[in-house]
Amino acid sequence: MIESVLAGLKVVDLTQNVAGPFCTQVLGDFGAEVIKVERPGRGDDTRDWRPPEIGGQSSTFLSLNRNKRSVCIDLDTPGGISLLRELAAGADIFIHSMKPGSAEARGFGAAELTGLNPRLIYCAISAFGQNGPLSRLPGYDPLMQAFTGVMSVTGSEGDDPVRVGVSLIDIGTGMWAALGIFAGIVQRARTGVGTVVEASLLDTGVNWMTVFVASYLATGALPRKMGSAMAMTAPYELFHAEDGQVFIAAGNDGLFRRVCEGLGDAALADDPRFATNPLRVANREALRAALTALTSRLKAGEIVARLRRAGAPCSEMHDVAQMLANEQVLASGMIAPMPVDGVPEHRVVALPLKLDGARNGPPRPPPELGGDTAAVLAEFGIGTQRLAQLRAAGTIG
Repeated sequence: MIESVLAGLKVVDLTQNVAGPFCTQVLGDFGAEVIKVERPGRGDDTRDWRPPEIGGQSSTFLSLNRNKRSVCIDLDTPGGISLLRELAAGADIFIHSMKPGSAEARGFGAAELTGLNPRLIYCAISAFGQNGPLSRLPGYDPLMQAFTGVMSVTGSEGDDPVRVGVSLIDIGTGMWAALGIFAGIVQRARTGVGTVVEASLLDTGVNWMTVFVASYLATGALPRKMGSAMAMTAPYELFHAEDGQVFIAAGNDGLFRRVCEGLGDAALADDPRFATNPLRVANREALRAALTALTSRLKAGEIVARLRRAGAPCSEMHDVAQMLANEQVLASGMIAPMPVDGVPEHRVVALPLKLDGARNGPPRPPPELGGDTAAVLAEFGIGTQRLAQLRAAGTIG
C-alpha cells in the first residue's frame, strides 16, 4: 500500500503557499505523519486564497494540504523557537520555504538542527537557491516562469509571452523536493545519517527548459513561441475541426502516414514536401494548411475516432469539465472522494502513482488551524502543565 511506504516517519513542515505544501502532501500521501506548523490566528497564506471556496474553506488550501495535522506555534518568540527545535529533535524530516538565511538567523538552520538530530533530513525550498546574488529575493511561479525563459516559449508567435496556466514551477519544485527527501531516506538507511536537501524555483524552471537549452546550444538560435506546435517535429499541434480542436501528434514517418490515411487522404503522405520529419518541419505552414483543409470539414469526435482507428495519436481539446467527465479519467481513479464539512461530494486529484496496481487509500481532509496542537505536542512529551504554560504565554495557539 502506498500509505505504508513512509509510515512512522515524522515530518515537521514550516512551508506555505504551493511548492512546499505540495511536497509535504506527497509525503503525507505516502503515509508520513506531516505536522504542519502554522502561525497562530492566521496559518498558511492559502487558507485565505479565496474565492473560490468549498465548504467555507479555500479550494487552493484544500487541494494542497490533505493528510496533515496542524500545530500553531509563534516563531516570533524565543519560546516558539525552542519548541520548534524540540519538534525537530524528534522528527525524521524538517522542511521549510523561508528565504535563505532566515532559518539560520532564527536558530533552526540546517547546521543547528542536524546538530541536535544527526538523523534528520533537512529540506530547504527557496526561490533563487541558497547561494548567488539573488538568493535572498522572494519569488513566485509566474515570476520564475519569466526569469527562466519558460514564458518566452509559451504563446503564439507575434503575441506577448504568456504564463503557463498550471503552476508548473511551484508543483515541479515540490516534486523535486519530495524526490530529494526520498533520496535522503534511502541514504540514511545506508549510513544512519541524515542529509540536507535543497530545491528552488529557479532550478526547476531551468530544468523545464532542458530541450530548449539544448536546441539553443546546438544552433545559437533562440527558440520561438509556436502556440501548440513543437519545433522539432510536425505535425505535432492543434488543428481546427468543424466544432472544436483536435491535437494530432505524428512523431515519425509511419505515424504521419496513418494520420493521412485516417483523414482520408493517403496520397498526402507521398507528397515530396512531407516525406520525412525534417521536410515536414521545413514545410510546416504548407503541411498545416493541407491538414487543416481536411480537419475543418469534420467534427472533432469524428476526427479522433478516425485517427484512433488508424493508429494515429490524437486527442480532443478538453476543458476541465470535459476532462473530469471523460471515461478514461474516471477509470483511472485519479479523482478521489475527500468529503469536507458541508460538502460530502467533494473530490480531489489523487497521487499520480500506483504501487502493486493500487492507489493510496482515502485521504484525510486538511486540518483545522491549530486543531492538533495539544495532541501533537503531547506525543513529543510535553505534559499538560507545560502545555498550559505555553498557551498562557502565547507561544502556541
